Amino acid sequence: MAKTFIAGFIRAPHGVAGECKVESASGAYEHIALLTEVALRHGDKTETHTVESVHSGGNCVFMKFAGIDSPEEVRKYNGWEIVVPREYAYQPKNGEWYIDDLINCSLVYEGKDRLSGEVSIKTIGTITDVLEGGAAYLLEVRISEECSVLADNIKYTASGKIRTVYVPFSDAHIGKVDIENKAVLLMHLWILE
Repeated sequence: MAKTFIAGFIRAPHGVAGECKVESASGAYEHIALLTEVALRHGDKTETHTVESVHSGGNCVFMKFAGIDSPEEVRKYNGWEIVVPREYAYQPKNGEWYIDDLINCSLVYEGKDRLSGEVSIKTIGTITDVLEGGAAYLLEVRISEECSVLADNIKYTASGKIRTVYVPFSDAHIGKVDIENKAVLLMHLWILE
């Protein structure tokens, strides 16, 4: 089954013919105006609907779905998600990523060996989730306890247990994000201590 993304949310009826106000999940509306068929989802329940019309409403769009023909019927769908295949979802711009793209990426660190001076990239752990934090999103990272951090140097011991750390997903802590190669660069090891 193809991966789907939330394009928006049904909010309230608009008019008397079954139109509804739709809020974009991304803040962008151009891709929503191009939709011709969507899945409406609420919990475990999903319904497929054809889009009959779409028009701009300033900071929202108004949509009319086939089979939903009155304000009362629209109210039944209030809060439902509009779900679409990835190719119809908002396409992230440079410096933007879907959380789904970050999950299972390796968190890596580029360090210089103190003795040889050789620069190498070492894998620290695997990003397992992205959580909302106060000032920034937080990357949830699974790290083997055999990886210990000592003053900007990575050392491996023979423990093998897994621990979880949280790294702010901000420019101060994260460098290059390479979705194609599934790698996210950590700027400072001290954040893991």
